[in-house]
Amino acid sequence: MIRYLSYFALLGAASAATFTIERMPNPAGVDPQVGGVDVLPDGKVAVVFHRGEAMIFDPVAKTWSKFAEGLQEPLGVIAESASSWLVMQRAELTRLKDTDGDGQADDYETVFDGFGMTGNYHEFAFGPAKGPDGSIYIALNVASNGAGIREEIRGEWSKAGDLDFQQMIHDDQWGKRSEKAGRMYSRVPWRGWVLKLSPDGKTMTPYASGFRSPDGIGVDADGHVLVTDNQGDWRGTSPLHALKPGGFHGHPASLVWQEGWDQGDPRKLPVAKLDAMRVKESGQFAQGELANSPTQPIVFPETWGPYARQVLIGEMNQNRMVRFLPDDVNGFRQGSLLPIFDETDLGNGNHRLAFAKDGTLWVGKTHLSWAGAEGLVKVTPTGLSDVFIVTGVKLEKTADGYAFRVSFNRPLPSVNSIRINRFSYRYHEEYGSPKVDEAKVEITSREKIGDGSEWRLAVTPRLGALHRLDFSGLRSEDGVHLEGKTAYYQASELLK
Repeated sequence: MIRYLSYFALLGAASAATFTIERMPNPAGVDPQVGGVDVLPDGKVAVVFHRGEAMIFDPVAKTWSKFAEGLQEPLGVIAESASSWLVMQRAELTRLKDTDGDGQADDYETVFDGFGMTGNYHEFAFGPAKGPDGSIYIALNVASNGAGIREEIRGEWSKAGDLDFQQMIHDDQWGKRSEKAGRMYSRVPWRGWVLKLSPDGKTMTPYASGFRSPDGIGVDADGHVLVTDNQGDWRGTSPLHALKPGGFHGHPASLVWQEGWDQGDPRKLPVAKLDAMRVKESGQFAQGELANSPTQPIVFPETWGPYARQVLIGEMNQNRMVRFLPDDVNGFRQGSLLPIFDETDLGNGNHRLAFAKDGTLWVGKTHLSWAGAEGLVKVTPTGLSDVFIVTGVKLEKTADGYAFRVSFNRPLPSVNSIRINRFSYRYHEEYGSPKVDEAKVEITSREKIGDGSEWRLAVTPRLGALHRLDFSGLRSEDGVHLEGKTAYYQASELLK
């Protein structure tokens, strides 16, 4: 075990030690890239690894034991009990059951496999996540033209594309025709969709479309299904979506599986038409600035004090994670994304997350030959009563226009150092987008509310823009430094 104290322990009286970070030993003989993490009722940790092992970590003895093996690229787990785990494999949602009580699964039950597969390397499957009513949500990647398909597929074949089935089969000439496939494509059912399953897995409802690589899926404290996607084609930067049932969330490839679709290859529709059809982002992760590859969203428990009920989101490529503070505007859930764990030894690769009953945060890391790390990390909060954070950013309508109402968990004597700018990303077929329409946002007044733990900043926001609020100069009345110095507010809606 390697133990690290947070940076905050070094700041002296001006702040407090907030997190202790410990790296756990890796299991022997296992590639320690984590696909899923959950906590068992007895406090032990259920972990599934990319290469197919399901194992139990004992945090007291610091030992590993095997629960199952032979899984196909598992990328999520829910430990329903010590003897029943729900695992999302590439080809199916599986329930692993230990029926004889020997500590190892002896029954691998297919819960749901009603989605298509072509054998394309990019057809990952993510989840599961459970809603308040017990419904199960899974998310499916689209395929990539980095390769074609196999001769044997599962599911119906869509003819909506420039290449027919035989032309889509990968061979040594694939590179000459790959562009016609579309950078990302969905030629078998439900690729690029989030599917909703009944608790027993027997009934499936196509829940939402328009995803590229939705590696993060979770449910917030109010029951909203949240999905993070990754920057790429039709993704100017990585978005966070609060799903709208039946909604199209921006990546067109999946539209061929929408009921009644009769418009041919959806990637050939005018961009303006697709833009008008799509559900806009609830948040955007400023590329390279806030995050590069966001992952699983989970809810902070009550034991995390001022963070309770907020959403924590993993991040693969940077030494941090991200918080989401929602703001419901005109019935649409948008809000702010803020960094957390900056200037700690958390490291990158933060792929899968789970909270224990005592508030311990377990972090499973991965890289898959990309940016990231590996192994299991334990994060323990050690000074939450003293931490100073932003707890809310809400858009308000005033007599003169608009304002951001910013809430903190401690009063401030002044917010004169706050600065705001804005920018946007293009919605287009190209891979990613530069920042566009960058501008300074003038704060025309700064109004103290009550004891100074809330402030109203009068601004003129821009519809659709990402607004960056710089809090780096703030200190609380008792001199505590702010944790999370920047908020990125997504104004997909403005108050009517």
